[in-house]
Amino acid sequence: MKKEFVLSLCSGLLLAMTWPTYGFSFLAFFGITPLLFLVELIQKDEYKRKGWRVFGYGYFAFFIWNLITTWWIYNSTGFGAAFAILCNSSFYAIILTIYRWSLTRLPKKTSYLFMISFWMAFEKFHLNWDFSWPWLNLGNVFSESIYWIQWYEYTGAFGGTLWVLLVNFVGLKYLRSYYEGQSIKRVVKNYIPQLLWIAIPILISMVIYLRTTESEKTAKVIVLQPNLDPYQEKYRLTNPQLFQLAKDITVETLNDKVDFLLTPEGYFDEGFGLNLSKYHLSTFYQEIKDFTTQYPNLSLVTGAQSFRLYPVSKKSPTETANQLKNNAWYDVYNSVFHFQNDLTDNYYHKSKLVVGVEYMPYKKYLEPIIGEFLLDFGGTIATRGIQKSRTVFVNKKGIKTAPIVCYESIYGTFVTEYVRNGAQFLSILTNDAWWGKTQGHQQLFSYARLRAIENRRAIARSANTGISGFINTKGEIQQTLAYEGQGALTSVIPLNSQLTFYSIYGDYLARWAIFLFGLFFFIALSGRLKEKAVF
Repeated sequence: MKKEFVLSLCSGLLLAMTWPTYGFSFLAFFGITPLLFLVELIQKDEYKRKGWRVFGYGYFAFFIWNLITTWWIYNSTGFGAAFAILCNSSFYAIILTIYRWSLTRLPKKTSYLFMISFWMAFEKFHLNWDFSWPWLNLGNVFSESIYWIQWYEYTGAFGGTLWVLLVNFVGLKYLRSYYEGQSIKRVVKNYIPQLLWIAIPILISMVIYLRTTESEKTAKVIVLQPNLDPYQEKYRLTNPQLFQLAKDITVETLNDKVDFLLTPEGYFDEGFGLNLSKYHLSTFYQEIKDFTTQYPNLSLVTGAQSFRLYPVSKKSPTETANQLKNNAWYDVYNSVFHFQNDLTDNYYHKSKLVVGVEYMPYKKYLEPIIGEFLLDFGGTIATRGIQKSRTVFVNKKGIKTAPIVCYESIYGTFVTEYVRNGAQFLSILTNDAWWGKTQGHQQLFSYARLRAIENRRAIARSANTGISGFINTKGEIQQTLAYEGQGALTSVIPLNSQLTFYSIYGDYLARWAIFLFGLFFFIALSGRLKEKAVF
C-alpha cells in the first residue's frame, strides 16, 4: 500500500509542478507515468476491489493536481472552487479506473491506445458540455513553452495532449524496470534515447518558428486597464463616470492614427445594463457618439452588460430567459459593443459562459428542481443569454477583429470560428480581478498565447486589472500591464487573413480520438480480444 501511495503522490505533485505559469513544462512528460504503473501493480496483486483502489489512488493524485493549480477559484466562490476541484478530480479518476478495466479485456498496446484516446475524448467532451471546465486540459501545459509547440498551428492544443500522453507511456517501461530491481543509473542510460520523443517535436517547432513571418499590414490598437475592484469600487460608478475614466487614461495616446480602443469585459455595467431596444436613445449613448465624432477613424470596442425584455408569456421565449413577476421575461447578456462614427453599431454576446457564475447548467431540467441554487456560486442572480454565431467587428478601413470575452479564450476550436469569419487579429476583453492576485489571471493570460499560435493571429488584451497586453502571432508577449496597474498600452500589431490548418479543421485529433475510443471500448466490451489481454 505504501508503494501505491508514493506513486499516487508523485503523480499529483509532478502534474502540479508542471502547470503554468510557475511550473516546468518538461515534467508533464513524466507526471502520469507513476499512475500508469500504479494500475499495473494493483492489477497484479492479490487484493480485491482493484477498481475501487485504482479510483481512490487516482483520485488522490488528481485532487492534488487540481487543488494546487486551481485553488484560486476560492477567491471568487468557495462553493464553486470545491465543486470544480472535487468533480474534476473524479472525472480523471474514472478515466484511470476504466483504463484498468481495459487491461483485462485488450492486449497491452491496444489498452495504451484506449487510454490515450479516452483521455483526449474526455478533454473534447469537457470543452462542450454544460459543466465545461477545460482549464487543465494537458495541451494547455505548454503555454509558457511556446517555442516547443509552434506546430499547434497544425494540431491545436490537442497535439500537446497527445504528445504528453505518448511520452508518459514510453516512460512506463523504464519505471517498471526500476521497480523490478534495475539500478537507477541503468534505467536512465536506457531511457536517454527515448528523449527523441521530446526533442524531435521541439526541433520541428523551432523550424516552423524561424519560417513564420509577420504580415506587413497592421493596425494601431490601444488597450485600457482601469484597475477597478469588482467587489467594491467598480459598481459604484455610473457609465458616464466610467467613460470619463477611460478618456482620462487614454487622453495622451489617442489620436487620429489609432484604429481600435479596447476596454475590459463588462466595463459599462451600471444598473441592469444597456437595453438593447432603447440604449441608442440615452444621453450616455450620445456621449459615445460625440466621442467617436472626435476620432472618426477610431473603433471603440467595449464590454458592457445588456438586456432584452420580452412580452408577457406563460412560456419562456428563449432557453436562457429569466422570469420576472406577472409572466414577464428578460435575457441578460455579457456583451461587447462596437461603436464607430458613421457606422451602424454592432454587438456580440459572450457565448462560453462560466458554469454557476453566469449560467445554470441544464437549466431546463435543473431549475424546476433546485431553483437558482447553482447561480449562488458567484453572486449572479440570472442566467445569461448567448448567441449561436461568432460576430466579427469591421471598422471603416475594413480591418476585422474578434471580440473574445474572458473565458472564451480557453476554447481553441471556438476561437477558430471568429477566424474563419474573417478576424485578422483577436481582441480579448476580460475581468480577472474576481480571483485576486493569484495564478488565475496569469494562467488565463498565458493560455491566450496558444490561441495566437493556433491561428497565427496577434492578440490585443484589455483586462480590468491585469494582465493587459499584446501577443504576436508566434505567441510571444510584446507588452504587458501588470496586475493592479492602471493605464493604457499602445501597439501596432500585424493583421493576418490567411487560415492555418488548425483554423480550418479544428480539433480533428480529438474527433479521431472519439472514434478510436468508441471502437476500442466496444471491442473490449465484446470480449473478442480478452484472451490476448495483459492480465
